[in-house]
Amino acid sequence: MQFKQVEAFRTVMICGTVSRAADVLGVTQPAVSRLVAELERSTGLTLFERIKGRLAPTPEAQLLFRDVEASFKGLESLRASAGRIRDFGSGDIRIASLSSMGSTLVPAAIAGFVASHPKVSVTLQVHPSLTVRDLVAAGGFDIGLAADEIDVSGVEHQVFATPRMLCAIPAGHHLAERSVIRAIDLHEESFVALAPEDTVRRAMDADLKSAGSRPRIVVETPYSLTVAALVGRGIGVGLVNPYSLGDLDRSKVILRAFEPALHARTLLLLPPGQQKSGLVRGFIDALITARNRWHLNQDD
Repeated sequence: MQFKQVEAFRTVMICGTVSRAADVLGVTQPAVSRLVAELERSTGLTLFERIKGRLAPTPEAQLLFRDVEASFKGLESLRASAGRIRDFGSGDIRIASLSSMGSTLVPAAIAGFVASHPKVSVTLQVHPSLTVRDLVAAGGFDIGLAADEIDVSGVEHQVFATPRMLCAIPAGHHLAERSVIRAIDLHEESFVALAPEDTVRRAMDADLKSAGSRPRIVVETPYSLTVAALVGRGIGVGLVNPYSLGDLDRSKVILRAFEPALHARTLLLLPPGQQKSGLVRGFIDALITARNRWHLNQDD
């Protein structure tokens, strides 16, 4: 069974006559008849009968045609996929992000990316950093953004951002009157802390211990956005990643510099041992553009 034989059979089934099929295929009628006859011999099926001078497909032909159509639809899908790969590097891209950027910087990057790649499908999932790492390491996602406390074995990685942490203070709190919050200022203050495994939390604990400062931790959470929300409810003071704040209600939360400076580190993760497609390179560029614009807005 050869492709040309199947193509001739399919075209006859669609057109209804050998002459029309020949016109569509750009060959002679005898060539179409020969290809169909060869298909019949190779399959052992009788595909057409002549009834009153016209070709009539047999029940076997109808059954075969159903499977042939399914195969040709698959070929059309492959052609479309090849076109997307040629034009964009792939037809879809899958992004996994930690929470601090998953609702702010990454959506900004996606907006810029889809403007220049309108036919590309983008998947975004927001997970804890460890899950992001596992998704990328397994090859299920093309790009990941994760905090630096993860085990980076099994993934390619590079530092993507190192924002300076800010002290979030409830509006009306006495610390809001200060321009800089120092470790000693948190002594005996109600404090909303990041999770103990967070590298910023560990660095903060060391600085507090060195300063002899012992805040009263009332809540622990892994997410800066949750810290900010709890601070806005007046529960306590906390350190937040500025990337996570987005549309934070600044009437309820006051942000101040914290000393000594603490920086969160976000890693860009890629599956191991794979060359970057044009699509992946394009999305990384979009992430960098979004990051740079974010910094410009912070400086204004």
